[in-house]
Amino acid sequence: MPPRLALCLALVATGSSVALANLSVSNYASIQEALDRNPGRMVFVPAGDHVVTAAIRLRHDRSGLWGPGRIVAANPAEAIVVIESRHEVQLLDLTLTRPEGKQETHRPGIFVNRSREVTIGNVRLLDNRGDLASIYLRSSLDVRIRDCLVENYSRISVDDRRRRPDVPNFDVVGGYAFRCISGNGIGVRACGRVSLQGNRIIERIMIPTPELKATHQLGSFVHRDAQKGTGLSQQAWDAGYNNAWHQGSAIVLANVGTDPLVQTNPFVPREEDPVDGPGIDENFQVIGNYIENAPQGMDIHVDHVVVANNIVVNAFMGMKAVHGARNVAIIGNQFSRSSLWGILLMPGTTSREAQPAADGRAARPANIDGHTIVANNIVSDFGYGDARWMWQNNETAPLHFNANGFDPNMPPLRQVIVNGNVVHDAGRDGILIAGRPRVEPPRYRYAVRINAGQGGPRDLLFADNLFSPGTEGVSNVPLTGEARQ
Repeated sequence: MPPRLALCLALVATGSSVALANLSVSNYASIQEALDRNPGRMVFVPAGDHVVTAAIRLRHDRSGLWGPGRIVAANPAEAIVVIESRHEVQLLDLTLTRPEGKQETHRPGIFVNRSREVTIGNVRLLDNRGDLASIYLRSSLDVRIRDCLVENYSRISVDDRRRRPDVPNFDVVGGYAFRCISGNGIGVRACGRVSLQGNRIIERIMIPTPELKATHQLGSFVHRDAQKGTGLSQQAWDAGYNNAWHQGSAIVLANVGTDPLVQTNPFVPREEDPVDGPGIDENFQVIGNYIENAPQGMDIHVDHVVVANNIVVNAFMGMKAVHGARNVAIIGNQFSRSSLWGILLMPGTTSREAQPAADGRAARPANIDGHTIVANNIVSDFGYGDARWMWQNNETAPLHFNANGFDPNMPPLRQVIVNGNVVHDAGRDGILIAGRPRVEPPRYRYAVRINAGQGGPRDLLFADNLFSPGTEGVSNVPLTGEARQ
C-alpha cells in the first residue's frame, strides 16, 4: 500500500477530517511550526507555493512532510530540508525548488546526516544548482530514495586541489585550483544499506559547450602551489589548464577515505563536514534510474553494490568504479552517447592492501578494487555525446580497465568477469548527414582498452561479448580466456 494512502486511511479511521486539517501546514504560521507542534507525525503540505527563508528541520523521529505543495527556498545560503540524527523520517510527493535569481547555492536541497530509516519518495527537486549535491546523504543507514526527479543540480565553481594536511594523499593530485562545472545529483558519503531506485536525474543548463567554456574560462588555474603534485602532467601544469573541468556525477557513492563531495570544494569548510556516523560503505542498490546530460553518470567508491537496469544518456563517462570499489555487480545497464569511457574500472588514491599496525597507527583493512561482474550491459552511440569535442584522444574506449596510475604500490584491479556485453558502433549502420545516410568510422580505437604493465589489471575473464571493433580492433590486448598481466 502506498505510504500516503496508508496515512489517509489511518486518518479516516481515527476521526480523520479533523485530524487531517490539524496536520496541514495551512493551520500554522510556517512549515517549521507545523512540524515542531506535531512531533512524530506526518504533516500535510497542500497545493501551492510555500516560501521559506531558512532550512526546514525535521527534529523528531517518525515525522515528515507529504503532499502536492511546492516549497520554494528563497535563501541560497541554506539547505531546503535538513534531517539530522533522526529515525523513520519521510518526505513524500513534494516539490522543492529555488526561485529565479537564487538558484545557485553551495548547499544541498535535502541533507540527511547521522540518520536511519529515511524515505524520500516521489519528490521533485528542481534548480538546486550547487557544487555539493542536490540530495546529500552522510553517515546514515537504511535510506531509500525512490521515484524522485532531480533536475539542474550543477553550477560554475572552483575545484580546489591545493595541498592540505587534513586530506589524505592530496600530494598526489594536488597543487592547484581551477575553474570548473561542479555538482552532484544524489551524493552519498560514509553510509550503508542505501537504495536508489527509479529516480530521474537530469541536467539541462550546464551542458559542456565550447561557448560555456570560453565564457567562464573553464579549466583555467586560479591558484598554483610552489610544487606540482604527481597526478598532473607537466604539460598541464605549465599551461595552467586542466581539461577535466566538467566535474560531478548524477550519482556518487563515496567511501570514508574519498570525498569528492567536499574535499575539492572550497566553499564547504572541512569542519562543517565531519564523518561522525557508521561509515560502513557497503550494501547499495542503484536500480532502474534514468540519467541524462551528466558529467559522470554513476561514480562508485564503495563495496557490495548492485548497479542494474539504469539508463545513462550523454554523460562523458557512463560510470566508473574506483577508490576501493569491491564486489560490484554492473548488470543490464544502457550507456549511450558517452564520450570518454562507457564503463571504467580502476584503483584510486585510497586503494590499498591490508596494513598492520605500525608507528602508532592502527591496523587498516584492505581497500581493493575488483571481484566484480560486468554483464549484459549495452554501450551504444559511443563518441556521439555533447562532450566529444573535449575527449578526442587515444584513451577513449567504451570499456576501460585501467592501471592505478598514481602509485606503483597500490593494489591492482583484479578478478573481473566481463560477460554478455554489447558495444554497438552506430556509425557502421549509417547516420544521417544533410538528410542522407553515411557510414562513419568508429569514434574509438578499441572497444576494450586494458592498460597492462606495472599496476595493470589482473585476472580479467571475457566471455560471450559482442564488441563492434574500433578503428584498430576490438581490444589492445587479446581477450580470449583470461587476460593476465
